[in-house]
Amino acid sequence: MTRLNEDARGVYVIALTPFTENGALDLESTDRMVDFYLDRGATGLTVLGMMGEAQKLTTEESQTYVRRILKRVNDRVPVVAGVSAPGFAQMKALTDMVVSDGAAGVMIAPPSSLRNDQQIVTYYKQAADQIGDVPFVLQDFPLATSVTIPVPVIQAIIDQIPTCVCLKHEDWPGLAKITALRTMAAQSGGRRISILCGNGGMFLPEEMARGADGAMTGFAYPEMMRDVVRLCNAADLERAQDLFDAYLPLARYEQQPGLGLAIRKYIMAKRGAIASPALRKPGGELSRDDIAEIERLIARQARRLAELA
Repeated sequence: MTRLNEDARGVYVIALTPFTENGALDLESTDRMVDFYLDRGATGLTVLGMMGEAQKLTTEESQTYVRRILKRVNDRVPVVAGVSAPGFAQMKALTDMVVSDGAAGVMIAPPSSLRNDQQIVTYYKQAADQIGDVPFVLQDFPLATSVTIPVPVIQAIIDQIPTCVCLKHEDWPGLAKITALRTMAAQSGGRRISILCGNGGMFLPEEMARGADGAMTGFAYPEMMRDVVRLCNAADLERAQDLFDAYLPLARYEQQPGLGLAIRKYIMAKRGAIASPALRKPGGELSRDDIAEIERLIARQARRLAELA
């Protein structure tokens, strides 16, 4: 098993949790989904994330799902598991479970109860003490957690906790934050960790230009993120932007709060990655108008990609 480290880069896809129409885990679709992601250039997978419906799984289902993912991946890429939990006992138990099964690291989001900078640093120190030497991703997603983590606080966590090896950057607006983090680390001689960005890939070219190492998100076209990251690293910025622009309308549409996961699952089912677009309840449902708009955007995207080919 390869441990997650500061050199993580590329595209770590936030994996869906496939369900059948009656709400049961669909493990056959899980296998197909893993193949879909890897065939389209994923350099890692992240499971049990906020967009993966982790909160709707029982502990037993979480273990079954993660084990199935790890078995299908078969050490081809690192797998990161979200272990955010109300208490440290639950976090440690989940961490022990996924790491013993082969996960490369875990991801931890701050609880919404944190109110000041010192509380944030203390929380991550305590979390790191609980999970031992397991490398972790710091998830910075204020829109979901209601916790804003300033740049000096992130750098303090990086400097004081060696097992913090990656930032999942999902603040919005957040481009200046990437620049500030890279500048602060360079000026202070602080440790440089991986920065992988979320938000559905909607700002990926700009994030790469600011110093990000790639994406950690679940947009239904992972090949877009693969190609944009590759082209940015090759300094082919105009081509990267042209390609990104072709996908942007659908990426934007997929980012609708409350409906985004239903849109993503609809597209993934249409692409053959999963058998059903079903969400486990409670979850958003697409209307006929929604589906018509998605189909129109997919068709326009296909035409634009053909023009760029």
